[in-house]
Amino acid sequence: MSVLAISITTVALAEIGDKTQLLSLLLASRYRKPVPIILAIFLATLLNHALAAWLGVVVADYLSEEVLKWVLVVSFLAMAGWILIPDKLDDEESISSKGPFVASFIAFFVAEIGDKTQIATSILGAQFSGALLLVTMGTTIGMLIANVPVVLVGKLSADKLPLDLIRKITALLFAGLAVSAAIWG
Repeated sequence: MSVLAISITTVALAEIGDKTQLLSLLLASRYRKPVPIILAIFLATLLNHALAAWLGVVVADYLSEEVLKWVLVVSFLAMAGWILIPDKLDDEESISSKGPFVASFIAFFVAEIGDKTQIATSILGAQFSGALLLVTMGTTIGMLIANVPVVLVGKLSADKLPLDLIRKITALLFAGLAVSAAIWG
């Protein structure tokens, strides 16, 4: 699988049921203006994940390829477990009254700090240090794949999705990625 495909898949799967997906739903229901919200999600993710991938590249300079391979395997396994824990949007996260773009950009950027998708991006940056642009593009695309439908569809269908089942299937997919990385990584 290519670096771009791995990056897209990793973040799109990790984002399912994540607090930033809940934040997307909240922003969509509050502002009801999908275009500025989606643009803000795109730019906040691009900036956040570019920094995270770069940090991963810096770390990669100090680790061997074999160590990075096993860091990736363990991270996929950890992600498989982490994805099973439902995220909740913290009550402390307030939304600015500055309008949909500014509020969405700030809220999304802050919510991504230390989030599993940011950590995954750092690990992918470390694993594929020669392809920083592809990692950043892929993780940003993965974030958009997971969040744009939530913004567009809004609360109507989000309440009806079987998130528990989706989390279990996603966890199995991450376990499969771990096995794949261990065998072919």
